[in-house]
Amino acid sequence: MRVIRIDASAATILLTEAPAPKVRDRQTGEIAKDAVSGEALMTVGVVYIDEGESSLIQVTVPESGVTEGLTVGAPVSLPGLIARPWESVFNGQQRHGIAYRATAVAPGAFPMEQAG
Repeated sequence: MRVIRIDASAATILLTEAPAPKVRDRQTGEIAKDAVSGEALMTVGVVYIDEGESSLIQVTVPESGVTEGLTVGAPVSLPGLIARPWESVFNGQQRHGIAYRATAVAPGAFPMEQAG
């Protein structure tokens, strides 16, 4: 599956949902793990604003990449941000979307052009 690297250096990214464990199976409550490292995965909700356009997205990060002291509404950075298109069939219905993943989520700053 194709992976698209996202250059977020000029974007404003604001935390809208605090980090929470990513649930793999809603019925059992099983937490999702990274396929390679086995590390628990977390999700964060952000609003991604770039060139006047905004999107609410959920981003998956490894548990070790979640920085302490994150505040909802504050700017964050998402180093290593990628997008991965996906599609599947569930109960006979075709579904598709984009999954976002980053190596970490950390406190960020507003881009210089917006500051001041």
